Order: sequence, then C-alpha cells, then structure tokens
Amino acid sequence: MAPGPHADDRVCVAQIGAAHGIRGEVRLHTFTDDPMTVARYGALETEDGTRTIEIAGARPANGFLVARIANVDDRNAAERLKNVRLYVRRDRLPALDDADDYYHADLIGLAVVGGDGRDLGAVAAVHDFGAGDLLEIRPAIGGPTVMVPFTKAVVPVVDLQAGRLVVDPPVGVFPGRDPAPQATSRSLPRKGAGDAR
Repeated sequence: MAPGPHADDRVCVAQIGAAHGIRGEVRLHTFTDDPMTVARYGALETEDGTRTIEIAGARPANGFLVARIANVDDRNAAERLKNVRLYVRRDRLPALDDADDYYHADLIGLAVVGGDGRDLGAVAAVHDFGAGDLLEIRPAIGGPTVMVPFTKAVVPVVDLQAGRLVVDPPVGVFPGRDPAPQATSRSLPRKGAGDAR
C-alpha cells in the first residue's frame, strides 16, 4: 500500500464487510501490509468525515479480520456498517522505508502511459483479491476499465512527483493500443529461370 495526493490528506485503510455472528462483529477488509495494524490507529473516519469508528478488537480470519466496533453490540447495528470505508490521516501513518512501497491512495488518479509515451488512461482503483495488487485503469479512449497486475514487470516506473506511471501491458489489454506486429521471417529470394537447381 502507498501515499497519494488527496485534498483531505487521508488514506483509506479498511472497508467494513458483512456482519459476523449475532454479537455485532463485522468482517473487516484491510488495505495495510499487516492487517492487524488497522486496530492500532485509534479512531478512524468514515469517507464523508461525519463519523468516527473505533475498532475495539480484531482477530484474523480467512482473508479478513473479524472485528468488534466500539458501541456496536448486535447484528442489526453491524449490518448498517456494511461497505463503510475507513480512513486515517496520513500524518498518523508510518513513513515508508522502501522507495517501491506506495499507499494505494497515492496511485489513484495517476496518469498511465505506455513505454512509448502513449496515453493509456488513469488509475481508477487498486484491488487485492488475494493474489497480489491489481491496478484498475480507466482507458483514455473510453470503454470499460481494465486490470493489470501491479508488478515491476508490468509497471516498471511509478513517478509520484510527475503524477504518472508507466505500464507495459500484456497484449490485448488496451484494445487498439497494441504495438505493431514485428516481422518474424524473411521471404527467400526466388531463383531465376537460369539458376542452377
């Protein structure tokens, strides 16, 4: 995960999922390298900033955390929190040690260009469905968004200062934007009528 230029200087660190059980617990999907750190940030803010939510406890489950939210004591109250995204102020986050680490929020909105400088679009979202981060890109030519793996091979350059990243997408990801095919064989010269056989 990594930093991004958002006006309110907050980073989304988690999203509440479905209610878990009958005592007010919820499934919590975190966007941090260590899922348990989200419980150490203290009060978190909702996306609109009108409410704070505090995680009273959390335990790991299969691909998510099971969390207790302060003052949420029954399933009905937990269900009302489904899909609420939780934010923390950037200044409460640890500094990133590695130049190749980024908060997801820092990537959203970056321009996406090909290795040849072609405008491919912009980053719409960053997802992790369990097999590594994926960038969801809104193509410059319109149409549905496309997904590319957020790996060094596919995204060799991330330049936050310039507000862009370079993508070397697999063939077919951006329709109409694939490089021209290279000739793979040469035609052999034909023998003239008087040539030896």
